[in-house]
Amino acid sequence: MAADVGSNQSVERALAVLRTFTSQRPEMRMSDVAKAAGLGASTASRLLATLEAAGFVERDPVSGLYRLGLDVVSLAGGVLNSHPVHRVARQIAQNLAAQLGLGANVAIRRGDRLFYLLNFEGRSAPRSFVLSGQTNPLHATGLGKALLSGMTPAQRRALVADASLVAYTPRTITAHEALDSDVDRGLARGYFTEVEELALGRACVAAPIRDASAEVVAGLSVSGALSVIDLPGREESLARAVIEAADQVSIGLGYVGPHAPVAVGHGAGLESAVTG
Repeated sequence: MAADVGSNQSVERALAVLRTFTSQRPEMRMSDVAKAAGLGASTASRLLATLEAAGFVERDPVSGLYRLGLDVVSLAGGVLNSHPVHRVARQIAQNLAAQLGLGANVAIRRGDRLFYLLNFEGRSAPRSFVLSGQTNPLHATGLGKALLSGMTPAQRRALVADASLVAYTPRTITAHEALDSDVDRGLARGYFTEVEELALGRACVAAPIRDASAEVVAGLSVSGALSVIDLPGREESLARAVIEAADQVSIGLGYVGPHAPVAVGHGAGLESAVTG
């Protein structure tokens, strides 16, 4: 039993080391890894050496900094390729990004956060980093609201605590009543918008994805800079394109039920865009 406990602790510590590497901290010194993982220097050094030998971390021979190794990509590829939503949505999202020139994103819910399964960059929405595998809050994103649309208000409150309704910008929804209203508006028109709620200067349009049991299992969105996404001029066409793409994925997952009607028009969603 003591050996099992020790082995489990070693695995947990190794995973803690791997999780210290993020898009904000792609490379770190051993001492920084130890601090971020809450480990002693000798333990962190030993774990990094083991992970390096296994190909899960790499050490730059010049700077001495550690970063994730390519074997992590192999594992991630296996996970994504086996996920049903990713398999069905990949080509559809890629086509959407090419068609609209915007970023096309597909996400699922993991706990009280959304998790990006895939992201494709349109010609007018380039990114300097990979979005897949990253997370964002549910209440401050169009994708998150699409994911929340399959829940009752009580379920949303149980999932997202009041303290989690953090304001990322002056336009972020920070009260459950406002979130309920915004989700209801999205359900009525069939799509969800978000304008500068997570980051200034950016907006998105999203729709839910359902599976064979009619449950909301994912969301699909297009996003980009305000000047590129141009909701005042493009909201209706973007909403229809996003809903059509999300419906294609849903059908691929076995969904056969009706979709909520689309109520779009010139400026139709713009008034709710402050909370959308």
